[in-house]
Amino acid sequence: MDIAAVAKKSGVPASTLRFYEEKGLIASVGRDGLRRRFAPIVLNQLSLIALGKAAGFSLGEIGRMFSSDGRANIDRESLKGKADDIDATIRRLQALSNGLRHAAVCPATNHSECPTFQRLLRVAGAGKLAPPQKKPVRAITPARTTPCSD
Repeated sequence: MDIAAVAKKSGVPASTLRFYEEKGLIASVGRDGLRRRFAPIVLNQLSLIALGKAAGFSLGEIGRMFSSDGRANIDRESLKGKADDIDATIRRLQALSNGLRHAAVCPATNHSECPTFQRLLRVAGAGKLAPPQKKPVRAITPARTTPCSD
């Protein structure tokens, strides 16, 4: 497929495809004149890149999810770690949402009289509502190659 076909089928702009190729996330298999050509596997690779980005993986982390032949080879511990991070973010955002919803309907005459809002301020002031800092990137070891049974 040429780059225009890949862009159309994947919804990923050609400029992004060229960027991903430059970063080593995908590879063209040749050129047809000035147009890059890609193997059909590139669509799967782009789907994995999109999933990885949605989950909060960096492009470097995503790049390590591919084996040398371009197939997915994802470390299960990194998936578990990212899922744990997402769960922690959900809990943090739910607590923030609950506090803001309470403050919006609190019968106190002003927020300084609302114990729940004051607790929310203390938690925020302690930095416990801020997104966590990025963890150092761990080395990724090859995942098991047995097929999934479900």
